[in-house]
Amino acid sequence: MSAHRENPGKIYVCVRADHLLSGRIRPLMFRTEDGPAVRIDRILDEREAPSLKAGGQGMRYTCQVEGGLIYLFHDDLYWFIEAR
Repeated sequence: MSAHRENPGKIYVCVRADHLLSGRIRPLMFRTEDGPAVRIDRILDEREAPSLKAGGQGMRYTCQVEGGLIYLFHDDLYWFIEAR
């Protein structure tokens, strides 16, 4: 996965998600390569949006996670969060 090394602003994650009958995807939890699974408490917003710092395009999910907010991106084949 050479794409992972090309942009240090992206932290790639593995996502467990529901695929709804409407065709939408609802992420439930994510895990970094070496980290524990993190449950998404609530999805606050979902929109088509490019990653502002890391480049690309796709869906951006604003998620409440463990009392904080993260932007989770789904860009074609990959899921990632942006390094802050």
